[in-house]
Amino acid sequence: MAQQTLLQASFGTQSLLTKLLAVVGGSAVVALGAQVSVPMLPVPMTLQTLAVLMVGLVAGSRLGAAAVLTYLAEGAMGLPVFSNGAAGAAYLFGPTGGFLIGFVAMAYAAGLLAERGVARGFLGTALGVAAISALLYVPGLIWLTAVTPLDLGGAVSRGMLPFLAGDLVKSVIAALIVTGAWTTLRARRG
Repeated sequence: MAQQTLLQASFGTQSLLTKLLAVVGGSAVVALGAQVSVPMLPVPMTLQTLAVLMVGLVAGSRLGAAAVLTYLAEGAMGLPVFSNGAAGAAYLFGPTGGFLIGFVAMAYAAGLLAERGVARGFLGTALGVAAISALLYVPGLIWLTAVTPLDLGGAVSRGMLPFLAGDLVKSVIAALIVTGAWTTLRARRG
């Protein structure tokens, strides 16, 4: 049974304009998250995953995925939205391409958590987004091994292990923000 997302609960029935603003605004949030970056090779550490999770949790599965697809299209068309202001379609085929494409599924899955009512409480949200974050490594590592000289072990040690602690912290932050937003929304209505 579908539940309301934060976006729906905050703005009621969504008009086409509201949906368009959610998609464009969501792509901007992801682009901003990409600019908060710690340079690491071959994959930089950014706040992008937190941004993608938040867009999905707030907007829902379809609008969240659409926002990430918009973000990827913006970057492919040359807007400097990727990490450290990078741009161009070639960036999607570089070492981080699998993660970037995986962001679409990540936003969709986070949106499903919200739509199913799982992302209302702290524990359900934190565990759900931690699991979704872990699944992002599947396309990310497969792509990383395909386009770099790294074998799977090297890809894991350079493209996953340094990021696990950060993913857990981002999961907690996402859960705090979402549960705080729901609490605030209920208090305003109550």
